[in-house]
Amino acid sequence: MYILVAEDDYTSRTVLSAVLRKSGHEVIETVDGADAWDRLQEADAPRLVILDWMMPVMDGLEVVRRIRARQTERPPYVIMLTAKGEKADIIAGLNAGADDYLAKPFDPGELHARVEVGRRMIEMRDALIESLEALAHQATHDPLTGLLNRRAILDCLDGELARIRRHGGRLFVGMCDIDHFKGVNDTYGHQTGDEVLCQLSRILGENLRKYDSVGRMGGEEFLVITPVNSDIRHAYMFERLCRQVARSEITTRSGALSVTISIGVTVATADRTVDDILEAADKELYRAKNAGRNRVVLNGQCISQESEARAS
Repeated sequence: MYILVAEDDYTSRTVLSAVLRKSGHEVIETVDGADAWDRLQEADAPRLVILDWMMPVMDGLEVVRRIRARQTERPPYVIMLTAKGEKADIIAGLNAGADDYLAKPFDPGELHARVEVGRRMIEMRDALIESLEALAHQATHDPLTGLLNRRAILDCLDGELARIRRHGGRLFVGMCDIDHFKGVNDTYGHQTGDEVLCQLSRILGENLRKYDSVGRMGGEEFLVITPVNSDIRHAYMFERLCRQVARSEITTRSGALSVTISIGVTVATADRTVDDILEAADKELYRAKNAGRNRVVLNGQCISQESEARAS
């Protein structure tokens, strides 16, 4: 374990560090509280800290207070090292935020035991954080495709609407649907259908900007949110997305397949609601389906055909 020892007394610091190193720990030494505080703010700061109570420049209690004032998920485990033996002093150190204490002169066996407790606490805290992060990911992501799930993408849309109400701008929101997807499942089976969904999700993610959002609404439907601050020409990114899907080869257990998508796009402004936007995007998607699929429709117009006409 990587341990910081902050102790201004040379003999005590040297002995303490030697005992820790002999036990296999990596030790970094500091001689005052200010230096210790600087080291603890570094990106690779030690996770366990042994602080002397009385130090020049900044004492151990002040270092502990500053550590606890920081907003971090993984704060260091702090052991206060002090010659003070009064219960009131020990309580003061623990109340300041120390996790444990060790009286000087220290016993090597007790030092090992308290460091081991700190190591276990750090590991348990890390495991808990990782479990919470995993649960949060499961709660917000589709288990098959890894994209945002329906609830999360709608929360994202709600957040984007709140943002443009404060700062201006608008959004293009596209409802995407895989054309004839039922036929894929009926012909090749649902496992192949799942592979198509996963690879399509990858194509969507790779062809969007880092500040765009995409989520699976359910089945073969996906929602794409793209913030813009300029004119309608930004909607043609959906047309490029449509063409990219059409020319991509989907590798599945049933062989290489080709699929297309239809996209209905609506312009979301600050005065619109999430339900209103979804209803409008759905209507545009139906228009795209009725017009022959494999196309993008915005405000009743097929922008795919307009893009092809300009290119010719």
